[in-house]
Amino acid sequence: MDSADFLKSELRKIEKWEKDQKGLWFWEKIGRLPFVLLDKLTPKSIQEKLGTAIDELGGYIQTGGQYLINEDGILKKFDRDVVSFNQVQAMPISKMDAVAEQIRNSRTNMATVQGATTGIGGIFTLAIDIPLLIGMSLKVLQEVALCYGYDPREKSERIFIVKCLQFASSDIVGKKAILDELAAFDEEKQNGQVFSQLQGWREVVMTYRDNFGWKKLFQMIPIAGIIFGAFVNKSLIGDVAETGIMLYRKRRILERMHQLERAY
Repeated sequence: MDSADFLKSELRKIEKWEKDQKGLWFWEKIGRLPFVLLDKLTPKSIQEKLGTAIDELGGYIQTGGQYLINEDGILKKFDRDVVSFNQVQAMPISKMDAVAEQIRNSRTNMATVQGATTGIGGIFTLAIDIPLLIGMSLKVLQEVALCYGYDPREKSERIFIVKCLQFASSDIVGKKAILDELAAFDEEKQNGQVFSQLQGWREVVMTYRDNFGWKKLFQMIPIAGIIFGAFVNKSLIGDVAETGIMLYRKRRILERMHQLERAY
């Protein structure tokens, strides 16, 4: 079991990260402006894809849909003898971190290739890219959840995952509000009130689109979009994975600290 001093030290690191996330670079703020203008120019095909992504996200919350992953591959990354969540939950935090970092590196590399591929066709393949990115984001967050011993097959965990997705794509005010909600997530879960926390999840898809801003605007240029698409997708999936690692890590650390307090 991790020591109390270690857990407190790691918790302080996460709290510092949370504080840093409440700041938003100026260019990120103005980066959303292009889509205010592009709304009037966005092809119907992209609007339809966004609508499909919204429906799919709702289906994911309810049932997991096509995005629910098989946990066996993640469990094998710990040890060949690890076959259950109970075993993962007993692992040292450092081991959980190591597997989660493997997942982040693997998925960001995959996102880089995907962004380059969908950047070839400019605005015509952007319609494909946005739903793919949302699907990849959901999957990497599920994998991170498994790394820290949480089961994304549970509806409450799928809601936590969508909250992580909201956090990664929110502005300063949104991040603060979501952190406040997540601070009481496990307590609300025990009280059966967790479902009331999830509000405005449909906005996740549109916020995701808006957050691409100028970066995705450049991807609309055929061929040149390969470079920008690869960079943007790698950055976005990296941010989502980092958010999942930090927020799930915090939950696991707090649970360990509570266990130590009860033991004494």
